[in-house]
Amino acid sequence: MDYSIKKKLFLIVIFSIAMGIFEAIVVVYLRNIYYPDGFQFPLTVIPDHIIKVELLREVCTMIMLLSVAWIAGRNKLQIFSYFLFNFAIWDIIYYAGLKLILNWPPSLFTWDILFLIPIPWLGPVAAPIISSITMATMAILFLYLQKRNNDFYLKKIEWILIYIGALLIFISFIWDYADIIISNNLLDNIFSLTKNPLFNNIMSNFVPESYHWNLFILGLLTISISIFLIFKRNSFKKK
Repeated sequence: MDYSIKKKLFLIVIFSIAMGIFEAIVVVYLRNIYYPDGFQFPLTVIPDHIIKVELLREVCTMIMLLSVAWIAGRNKLQIFSYFLFNFAIWDIIYYAGLKLILNWPPSLFTWDILFLIPIPWLGPVAAPIISSITMATMAILFLYLQKRNNDFYLKKIEWILIYIGALLIFISFIWDYADIIISNNLLDNIFSLTKNPLFNNIMSNFVPESYHWNLFILGLLTISISIFLIFKRNSFKKK
C-alpha cells in the first residue's frame, strides 16, 4: 500500500482515538447526571432540550468524521473508504473508552443506545463493534485495490449489495423503536416524540429483550458477498 495512504490511515487512527475518547467522556458526564446508579433500561426520560442538544452533537460528530475523510480522499471512493475507516475506529475506541473509564459494558451483549437519528437505534454492544470491524475491513480493501489499480471501481450490483446489507443492519437497530412508534400510531408525532406523554410513558417502562440477530447477520452476509465479488474480480488483475 502506498506510503501516503498508510500515513493518512495512521493520522486518521490518531484522530479517531482522540474523537472516540472525547465522545466517551461526554457520555460519562451524561450518565453521571441521568444514570447515577449506572446505565440501564428502562431509560430515564431526558428533557426535550437535552435531546435536541444530543441530536446536534451527533450531527456535528458525523460532519467531523466526514470532513477528515474528505480532506484525505482524492476521489469519491477514497472519501467513502476513509469515512468508513474513520467511523469504525472512532466507534470501537468509544466503547473502549467507556470500558476504561466506567468499566461498562459488563458484556458485549449488553444493550445500548447506539444513535438517535432519525429515531433511536438499540442493540447489544457486539453489533456495532462487529459492524465497525466490517467497515474498517471494507475501507482498507477498497484503498488497497484502488492503489493497486487506478481504474478500480465498484460495479452497480456490488454497491446494491452493500446498500441492502447496510439497510438490513439499520433496520435491526431501529426495529424496537419503529415498532413502538407504528403500533401506537405515533408517526404523526415523529419529530416531537419526547414531548408526547404516551411515548414517554412507554419508554420509561420499556426494556429490550430480543435483538434481531437474523436481520443483522443477513445484512453482514449480504455485504460479505459484495466484498467477495469485489475481491475476486480484482485479485487477478496486474498491478
